[in-house]
Amino acid sequence: MPAERADPHLTFQSDRQVLLIVAAYAAAFVGFGFLVDTPAEIAAGLASILLSRDVLLTDYFGIGGIGAGCVSAGLVTLAACFVYHQAGAKMTGASVAALFLVLGFGLFGKNLLNVWGIVAGVWLYARFRGQGFATHINTAFFGVALAPIFSEILFSSNLTLARSVPLGVATTLVIGFMLAPAAAQLAKAHMGFSLYNMGFTAGLVGTVIVALYRSYGFTPDPVFVWTTGNNLLLGGFMAVLFGSMAAGGFLLDRSSGTRLRTILQAPGQAPSDFIAMAGMGATLLNMGLCGAVATLYILAIGGDLNGPVIGAILTIVGFAAYGKHPRNILPIMAGVFLGSLAKPWAIDDPSIQLAALFGTTLAPVAGRFGWHWGLVAGFVHSSAALTTGPMHAGLNLYNNGLAAGIVASVLVPVIIAIRAVTRPDEKPAGPPETRS
Repeated sequence: MPAERADPHLTFQSDRQVLLIVAAYAAAFVGFGFLVDTPAEIAAGLASILLSRDVLLTDYFGIGGIGAGCVSAGLVTLAACFVYHQAGAKMTGASVAALFLVLGFGLFGKNLLNVWGIVAGVWLYARFRGQGFATHINTAFFGVALAPIFSEILFSSNLTLARSVPLGVATTLVIGFMLAPAAAQLAKAHMGFSLYNMGFTAGLVGTVIVALYRSYGFTPDPVFVWTTGNNLLLGGFMAVLFGSMAAGGFLLDRSSGTRLRTILQAPGQAPSDFIAMAGMGATLLNMGLCGAVATLYILAIGGDLNGPVIGAILTIVGFAAYGKHPRNILPIMAGVFLGSLAKPWAIDDPSIQLAALFGTTLAPVAGRFGWHWGLVAGFVHSSAALTTGPMHAGLNLYNNGLAAGIVASVLVPVIIAIRAVTRPDEKPAGPPETRS
């Protein structure tokens, strides 16, 4: 595949400016939280969130209220932004995606208590390799997919805190240490056709951890907290957020509309850094468009805007800096929708709402091979996403990433084999080169 090169006339924002943009959206969640709830309600809600079990699905809006849920997500993301700043990390599309995942999953699984053990484990791995933490910082914050393991050990076992805290810390440090080498190896399986490589990795690592704990009699109980009835309030907030992204994109770059075409023509196969390819202005415009598409889809099917769903929408928004755009996500969503018509569940079932949104990790399949294969990938994913949860007992927040990694690892070689016969002159579908 030919290299995806940036427009030589682009003016790039500094790492500090990109980080400030992400931090501004995190701060917007904090501000929105204080608009909808009182400080006393937020304080009580934050305490409930920090002390809760975080197994899928635990909607923080149902645990601590909308205000506390938004404040919690904003604060943990601001803390992550501070770590990026202190580490001197380069703010690539992958970095923006990682931070928006912290923001999104900060609404249903990640909080200021449970993420740091895994981050520290990745830091230890970087030290072990003699490398700067900035080299692996995205792995660290993608890797907090397994943060619920810390909360589960603390709050659902019969161990005293004197035992559960050291066990939780030790477990998450080991997980963090394992993630970087495991993720590098497992990315080869799906060749970048699933954007949530860490979801694939965390799912397999989480399966091993859960198997070990089950052998000692510790089996996590399922959790299901899902709020409804807040579509008007939260839909308005989403409209403001995504409208500001579109407006901000034009303010940063008056040519962002033109440069957006470069993004829309990209297949999205990882690694695809849209900031390097088209600039932050066009990327921010793409983020707003993708967020609007995802939100409108949920409203159109009669779905629910709540912590998990907004988290899934923000995941699409984050990866709109690193592989997703409206042209390659819509076929996947349509495939999941078609799956609901042919299978024994409704399109507005909670798990299927999330499968349609998180399943867009397979967007590169549609981008590289065409919309029809995107439909197939979404159709298959709608079933796979419902069967992988028991493997890790809901302790991998990126369950759809695990399912999609499996789907891509099996489906893409089949597609390539078919196209090798039907299109013998086509170039191989290896990972794209990107501007460093």
